Amino acid sequence: MKPRNLLLTRRHSLAVLLACGAAQGQTAYPSRPITLIVPFAPGGIADLTARAVAKEMSRSLGQPIVVDNRPSAGAIVGASAVAHAEPDGHTVLLLSNANAVSAGLFRKLPFDVQRDFEPVTTLGYFDLALFVGARAPWRHVGELIAQAKAKPGQLTVGTIASGSTQHLAAELFKSMAQIDVVVVPYKGTPAVISALRAGEIDLAFEILGPLLPQLQAEAVRALAVASDRRFQGLPAVPTVQESGLPGYQAASWNALAVPARTPAAVIERLQRAALDALALPSVQAQLQALGVRAQGSSPQQLRQLLASETERWSQVIQSARIERQ
Repeated sequence: MKPRNLLLTRRHSLAVLLACGAAQGQTAYPSRPITLIVPFAPGGIADLTARAVAKEMSRSLGQPIVVDNRPSAGAIVGASAVAHAEPDGHTVLLLSNANAVSAGLFRKLPFDVQRDFEPVTTLGYFDLALFVGARAPWRHVGELIAQAKAKPGQLTVGTIASGSTQHLAAELFKSMAQIDVVVVPYKGTPAVISALRAGEIDLAFEILGPLLPQLQAEAVRALAVASDRRFQGLPAVPTVQESGLPGYQAASWNALAVPARTPAAVIERLQRAALDALALPSVQAQLQALGVRAQGSSPQQLRQLLASETERWSQVIQSARIERQ
């Protein structure tokens, strides 16, 4: 072989070796199990939504997705863990409306909800509704508002803890309806349900899913859905907007996010797996049974949602004069 040809052959071999080394260095994603941190307790709407979607995503991604529940006030503990995790897509956050609320409710957070996360996609929206007891006299939101104006300060509204989406939905209702009602906080949804059934409170703002069995048993009634559209499972129940309060809208949502600086290709892979899972009729049926409307999004749409919800609930917190924690 001529020296020139030998030199070219050696260069070619070296190039092949370098290319192979580079390819080996670029590990395919995901390369190990993914941890999905859910900042809520097991068994709730957020947890069950996360598990239903994660099960199908894991099949698409070829790796298990392990749900790690880290409940805390304002979803802060779980969100902080993801914000400070390695940005390689193997630690994912179940982002939610609670994160948008926390930005306005807490004086200081161990992360910036806008800057320290990369949005992936929404998973679904779950409605809140205005409930009354089975023997309540009101059949329409307009009747309730009329009585509240006639007898200011006498009607009571039950919600879970101060600063929750349910609590802020009640405060927004008070403000927009221009009524004076007393908001009574409870430790959790079961306590709200018990108080409503026993007549200890006149009405309640609560997530629709946990109340569906109570509605089916006719133990409580839903006067209106708080979102901007009727719930598919209760087509006869109007929205608050349809009931005479234009512009009123309060719903909660779940989504996926990863630490800032996660590669775009990883985000795209996660989003595609999530959207494929949400498109499955079996997943949609599971979520609807929980009162959740499955709906994915682009990362940019989720970013805009987070920003707008953070601003909106911050304004509600200020208007209701809720003390920042």
